Parts: sequence; C-alpha cells; structure tokens
Amino acid sequence: MAEYQAQNKARLISDVRRRFEAEYVTDKSDKYDPRDVERLQQDDNWVESYLCWRHNVVDETLKMLDESFQWRKEMSVNDLTEASIPRWLLEIGGIYLHGYDKEGNKLFWIRVKYHIKDQKTILDKKKLIAFWLERYAKRENGKPVTVMFDLSETGINSIDMDFVRFIINCFKVYYPKYLSKMVIFDMPWIMNAAFKIVKSWLGPEAVSLLKFTSKNDVQDYVSVEYLPLHMGGTDPFKYSYPPLVDDDFQTPLCENGPIASEDEASSKEDIESDGKETLETISNEEQTALLKKVNIIEPTFKAEENEKVDSKMKAFKKPLSVFKGPLLHISPAEELYFGSTEPEEKKALITLTNVTKNVVAFKVRTTAPEKYRVKPSNSSCDPGASVDIVVSPHGGLTVSAQDRFLIMAAEMEQSSGTGPAELTQFWKEVPRNKVMEHRLRCHTVESIKPTTLTLKHHAFNMSDKTSEELYLQLNRLLESNRKLEDQVQHCIWFQQWLLSLTVVSLAFVISLFYLLYS
Repeated sequence: MAEYQAQNKARLISDVRRRFEAEYVTDKSDKYDPRDVERLQQDDNWVESYLCWRHNVVDETLKMLDESFQWRKEMSVNDLTEASIPRWLLEIGGIYLHGYDKEGNKLFWIRVKYHIKDQKTILDKKKLIAFWLERYAKRENGKPVTVMFDLSETGINSIDMDFVRFIINCFKVYYPKYLSKMVIFDMPWIMNAAFKIVKSWLGPEAVSLLKFTSKNDVQDYVSVEYLPLHMGGTDPFKYSYPPLVDDDFQTPLCENGPIASEDEASSKEDIESDGKETLETISNEEQTALLKKVNIIEPTFKAEENEKVDSKMKAFKKPLSVFKGPLLHISPAEELYFGSTEPEEKKALITLTNVTKNVVAFKVRTTAPEKYRVKPSNSSCDPGASVDIVVSPHGGLTVSAQDRFLIMAAEMEQSSGTGPAELTQFWKEVPRNKVMEHRLRCHTVESIKPTTLTLKHHAFNMSDKTSEELYLQLNRLLESNRKLEDQVQHCIWFQQWLLSLTVVSLAFVISLFYLLYS
C-alpha cells in the first residue's frame, strides 16, 4: 500500500511538471520567474504542496501554479530583502514571526491595531507579508505556521478587507499547506460581519482552521510563555527593530565555544591552544595531524577530566519525565530546569535513549546559540544505548524562558559511518520526513530539581525526595496562582457586565419616565 502511494505520488508530480512546462511555460514564460520554473522541476515537496491543496487533481493544481507563479514575479518574491521594506514598517512591529504554538508551529503575528487602511502603503504591507513568509519557507520548507490575528485595541480605521483577503490568498494559493490554523483574538463585535466574508474566502476546507478566541481560551492553542501580557500570557518579549526578530533554532555552542555550521563542519574543528578556547578553520589533513599532537600531549589530562565529569553526573538523579518518540526516548519530556544561582554553576542534563535496531544520529539546536554550551551537540547513539547531553549557560549569560532547544534525530543505515564527516554528509542527504524533532523549553527555579546538575566540588546535601517534594509544591503554587488570576478576571468581567446592565436599565427607566410625564 505504501509503495503504491509513493509510486502514485511520483506519477502525479511528473505529470504536473510535464504539463506545466508544455501548457503554461511555453506560452507564458515572460510571466514567470525562471528561478521558480527551475525549482518546480527540482523540488518534489514544493510540487506536492500544491497537489495536496488541490486534492491531487492535476488540472486544478496547474491553475494554482499559474496564479501563484505570476504573483511571485509581480511581487519579485525571490528578490525581496530587508532593504525592500520601508524601515518605518519594520519598526512599527505590526507583522513578525515569534514563538511557537502547542503543536510546535511557528507563530506569525499580525497586530491589526498597527494597520491603518491606506492605499499608498498597502503594497509595502503586502510585500512585508510576502517577505516574512518567503523567509520562513526557505528555512522551514513545508513546516506550517499558526497565524495570530491580534484584534485587541482595534478600531474601525484598522478594518481593511483587501489586506485581509491578501493574507488569506497567501495561504490559499501562494503558500499552500503552510497554514496550521488562524487564531483570531479578541474580535470586536463590529467585525462579525466582516469575518463572515473571510470564511467565504477561505472555502469550506479551511474554515475549520479559524479559531476565534478570547483571553479565557487562547491558551488552548498557545502556551502562556508565548503569549503577551494582554493575552494573559507571561512572554516578556517586546518587539524592536533593528535587528529582525529571529528566534529560529540554530547551532549551539559546543564545549569549547561556537562550533562550525553544518556546511562548514567538515573544514572546522574546535581546539585548545595555550589554555585559551579558540576556533580555527583548518583542512581535514591538518585536523588529523593536529589531533594526533594534542592526543600525545594531553591524553591523561583529558581522560581525568572526563572521568571527573562523568562521576559527578552519575551522582545525580536523572530526569523523571520521558518523551517517547519513534526513534528516541528523550528525558526530560518538556522542560530543562536550571537553578537560580550563577549560570556557570548549573548544568542541565538531557538523556537520549535509542529505541530502534539501528544507529540513530542526533543533533541539538537552540534559539539562543550564543548562550549555551552543549556537549555533545552532534553525534550518534547505538541501538539500545543512552547518551547524556550536558547543557550549560555560557559566559555568565542567564537562562531565559524564551530559550528553546530542538532535538533532531534520524535513523542511519547499518553501513553508514558515525564520524564527523559522515554525520555532516548524512544530515545533508536525509529526507526531512525521516527526521524526528522534539522541542524543550527552559525554566529557572529557586529549588533544585533532579534534572539539574551541580558540577561543584562541594557535596549536594539535599535528598532526592526533598527535591521532588519542593518541585511538586512549586507546581501546585503556580497552578493555584493561575486559578486565582482566572477568578479575579471573571470577577472583573462580571462587574463590568453588571455596570453596563445598570447603565442600560437606568437609561431605559429615564426614557420611560420622560415619555409618561412629558
């Protein structure tokens, strides 16, 4: 069955390419960007995204491609850069990418209150939407986004149906399969009629993706840590420009400082020289020769250091919660807990366990690569084995609830090597649909949780049981605070409703009195 589906998909992709070239490109070559035509012939995922959105109907897919490609050339999408957008539009903070929903999808924020209907600036605003979506699509090919339509503090001047229709078309035609859902927050009653029109634009298939929310239920889709204060969240993020908001996952620091990017991994190596941490770019031959020299000079020192670290790590209880993925079991399941003391005194532990029959390659990425050292950050795990990853703040920088870690894992063939060069090549070639991903949040607590490692020379005198009890008490306290905040919010809402009702009743009585005695 799976083999038939794969063959059918390949046949449909081939038909789309052949017919688009013959029926459209020949007659409309001047209306398309040659780079898009070339990409269509090379990128299976791109073709598949259009096919899926049109339910694998080739004729409808071709029409969609024609409309999309013409739009991409008219908007010069492939050439959009930061310099293409007016600076004031980037500074205002009305449109940007930041944070993740509960399903791990990127949040695409549209703060409607910053939008004023103006025909003179509408084209620039459309370009800004296209700029962010194209920028994201190039980084995360095929991974959907959640649109956060924030209508709080929105007035009648902000209602621009042409702009809303453009945003709908972006996901309906220009970036198919990129919309996870559209969360409409705090919609004023005056816009009810407008969003009935929006539903008709989306079509019956996509209407279910609209989620109308208020402060009471927006947390069903996005955790409080990624919601701003006015939505009942705790996210301290404040938009500013420059630079562009960029909290995507990147390569973290390794034990000896920043490691090379994936493309440069075969030509860079972290080394120690004269007691200082440095990073030098050297050839593979030089790496081999240099490593031999280092191993001759300091083998005993390295072994002793590793033994010290390993012995101290074994003295602490491992994380209690476990995420059970198809390739790896990851512990902790959701959050890395760091102590509130000096960052260099605390190290958090991530434990990976291979549950497959083959070697699994893994790598760790983070939204704050300048903050953390991760060891190992790119390695492999044998079948049935476990690997401990140590994460520690770097250079005195403090842990933030904004920070995230991404564990990426993929199963390797038995004949594959697991050296640095082989791993680098493996990650370049592995299909994206074969990669398992899991995200971890960062959290700072006053008390010590079992997932936190203290690599100090003094003994840790708190028992595991006491530590767990403190952690549970902290969770209960946080939950109580949330419930109390909800109760207070309900009371405030009820008072406002009661006051409004009183005013309306009083106005009615006065009007009635006036009619009777005038």
